[in-house]
Amino acid sequence: MLIEINEHNIDDRLIEQAVEILRKGGVIIFPTDTVYAMGCDLYNKKALNSLAAMKGVKLKKAHFSIICSDLSNLSEYVKHIDRPTYKLLNRSLPGPFTFILTPTNEIPRLFDTNKKEVGIRVPDNKIITRIVEILGNPIATTSLHNNEDEILDYFVDPYTIYERFDDKIELIIDGGQGRLEASTIVSCIDGEIKIIRQGIGEIEL
Repeated sequence: MLIEINEHNIDDRLIEQAVEILRKGGVIIFPTDTVYAMGCDLYNKKALNSLAAMKGVKLKKAHFSIICSDLSNLSEYVKHIDRPTYKLLNRSLPGPFTFILTPTNEIPRLFDTNKKEVGIRVPDNKIITRIVEILGNPIATTSLHNNEDEILDYFVDPYTIYERFDDKIELIIDGGQGRLEASTIVSCIDGEIKIIRQGIGEIEL
């Protein structure tokens, strides 16, 4: 199913439709401030396994980030971060960044893993942040492309995405043309700031 949502004139009935699919364990494709991504309710284990299967891996091997609507509940998902790191997040988000932080025990439990890091995103896109806000908790997310793939049109054009994924995904949101660049990944583990992948987001260290 494909629905169109205007980021500058959001219809909350359509947002509720997306949220209901997430609550029922569905996977959706949505716009961000970079490329289109897919995601599911962070607290639905069946949906997490489905999302991992779409990437061709077991859940414990998946590299998912989580999308928050803002930074207000960050302490529920990541361990204490120092003041310089928080200031960096606060001035960079919402924006095209994935910040790698140390998770609380909740995240490894949900992802069936013992990994000591998790990616945090707050995209500068009102559609997905509104969905997360109404859902009431973050969503687990992964890009449509694999990191080694060149980002081609079918990762950014909603109708091409629909043709490619309609039979695999419960809902695809057309939020307009996506970007051809991915987010910038910044590691903040143990207070050490390091750029892992330079994407669209520019950051001064």
